Amino acid sequence: MNPAASAPAAQPTLAWIFGQPVTDLPQDLFIPPDALKVVLSSFQGPLDLLLYLIRKQNIDVLDIPMTQITEQYLAYIAQMEANQFDLAAEYLLMAAVLIEIKSRLLLPQTVSAEDEEPADPRAELVRRLLAYEQMKLAAQGLDALPRAGRDFAWAYLPLEIAAEVKLPEVQLADLTQAWLAILSRAKHHKSHEVVQETISVRAQMSAILRRLNQGGCRFSQLFSAECTPAHLVVGFIALLELAKEGLVCIVQPENYSEIEIALNQTAQDTVAANRSENG
Repeated sequence: MNPAASAPAAQPTLAWIFGQPVTDLPQDLFIPPDALKVVLSSFQGPLDLLLYLIRKQNIDVLDIPMTQITEQYLAYIAQMEANQFDLAAEYLLMAAVLIEIKSRLLLPQTVSAEDEEPADPRAELVRRLLAYEQMKLAAQGLDALPRAGRDFAWAYLPLEIAAEVKLPEVQLADLTQAWLAILSRAKHHKSHEVVQETISVRAQMSAILRRLNQGGCRFSQLFSAECTPAHLVVGFIALLELAKEGLVCIVQPENYSEIEIALNQTAQDTVAANRSENG
């Protein structure tokens, strides 16, 4: 008897756990009905699936064989409906679009009077596919770029960098302007000593009366050119006081003529009485 024939056949390995083969399933192992599912290729929508079927078979997107693509698309929809029917609504809408395009291609083409080529029913679908593919490639290019937190991490190293302060250059025109500004400020700080002169209004009134007692005179003759501004101001005030008290008479004989000043009769009598008392 051959000993090799009596040896039991090797059982198939069901799984590997920690490097050890598992050939028998536990008798009490419970597997839920939804635990194992067929995972299909994930797509971002019906256009993504349609573009995948076209590119996988190297089909020209500008000349899509609608019969072949529609059959493959419907086969995928059938698998999706069996597993996730609630997610197949938009895929079913695209399937209806494919069937409509296929039906329009099967209809006889009518020749127009202008001998123009009939519009291709696939044109709108091709435009959408090309636009979607362009956006998808752009998104893949952006995703391939290095991203902080995914491909690399930022390193923060605080450094105290002492930058040399560069002072502005001073030109000759700047120095000239600064010097002129200093001279301008110096003009406003000049000192001036004011000397107070003691001048009495009453004394000026007596002097004017003595002058007029010798005879009337013109207004310009009453003040000499050697008088200081203070004497002129006090003398003018004294003349106004004499006119206010009615001791002098101020008249202008003609228009634009010089003003003449003379004593009133009352003033003449007062001066004569003072003379007689003093004599």
